Amino acid sequence: MTGAQPVPFLKGHGTENDFVILPDPDGLLELTAETVARLCDRRAGIGGDGLLRVVRSASHPEAREMAADAEWFMDYRNSDGSVAEMCGNGVRVFVRCLERAGLVKAGEVAVATRAGVKRTHLAEDGSGVTVAMGPAVLPEGAVNVRVGARSWDAVHVNMGNPHAVAFVGELADAGSLLEAPAVEPAAAYPTGTNVEFVVDRGHRHVAMRVHERGSGETRSCGTGACAVMVAAARRDGLDPVADGEDATYTVDVPGGTLVITERADGEIEMTGPAVIVAEGTVEAEWLRA
Repeated sequence: MTGAQPVPFLKGHGTENDFVILPDPDGLLELTAETVARLCDRRAGIGGDGLLRVVRSASHPEAREMAADAEWFMDYRNSDGSVAEMCGNGVRVFVRCLERAGLVKAGEVAVATRAGVKRTHLAEDGSGVTVAMGPAVLPEGAVNVRVGARSWDAVHVNMGNPHAVAFVGELADAGSLLEAPAVEPAAAYPTGTNVEFVVDRGHRHVAMRVHERGSGETRSCGTGACAVMVAAARRDGLDPVADGEDATYTVDVPGGTLVITERADGEIEMTGPAVIVAEGTVEAEWLRA
């Protein structure tokens, strides 16, 4: 990151999945993995599960081809500094940030991401943001998740980023999640994966814990909640595309609740809160240290 002036930032969260947000409309900031990790450090930095850089699509080489469909690009990084394709909670917070800055109004908002253009709807009453997450892909082949001596068959779901969904007896079965669960076969996830552990709470109502690739256990994962909904629906014999009927599940995460719907056309929609909690500046000297 370059420049002698303090760098503005915001802090926000979606169901307690929290982010450092850097407004950079012209794409002038140089973000290294080390800088991102320092900013996301909860003791020595600002702290967050990830970082959202707000850039005009036309100003970013990875998003220029999407500029005609979405003015703004969400440059998302995991808390370890690695680049990620998509973040469901992050998109909601990203849209809330745009609204707060007067860059968009309530209603339909398109956001460019590394997983393509995502269509969102910002409620006029501020109650939440709905994101059209695209269709789920369920690659063929069995996968298995292991924590310590325990293992479970899992469902491989891709929501623009990879997930392994395991149904367990109790959420505590996942252990501390201080380390990434082992997932086999490794070839199924060449760039690693997010892992969700799921229990039932009621009719079309589940709860989950998640270990996010590059971030560790987080309070919520939007794409993970979508993957869990799809895996639960298939387990329950529901396939909206084949059935011609929408299916909606409530997904509890440690940081709140998300509502996930799979439409008959295959589109996955996620609705949940998005909150901006603070703004400030990062000292340039600290960034250069």
